[in-house]
Amino acid sequence: MTEHRDGNSLAGALADIFAAEITSAQVQCRACGLATTLAQLLVYGPEPGYVGRCPGCAEHVLRVAKTPAGTWLDLGGSTSLLFSTMAPSPTGAASSARTGRVSS
Repeated sequence: MTEHRDGNSLAGALADIFAAEITSAQVQCRACGLATTLAQLLVYGPEPGYVGRCPGCAEHVLRVAKTPAGTWLDLGGSTSLLFSTMAPSPTGAASSARTGRVSS
């Protein structure tokens, strides 16, 4: 293990992840273990915020709320998010893949 850095060193890696198409990201439910895409969550809201529930067990997987202080993202009901980004080749087909996994 090397010297630690502060959280600012995560900026580049997280910018790539959160700039990705979020609805195709795979999320795993902490309660039942079902892995599904964000697009398949059962979403309630928008007031007072959005709640994404697992289609398998209906437990909350994530919550998003906008307040005057900023946007809150609660991933407490998930074990992980998997983002897959494909780099296009000159012909338009995907030539390589890079994945990032964020654990909550």
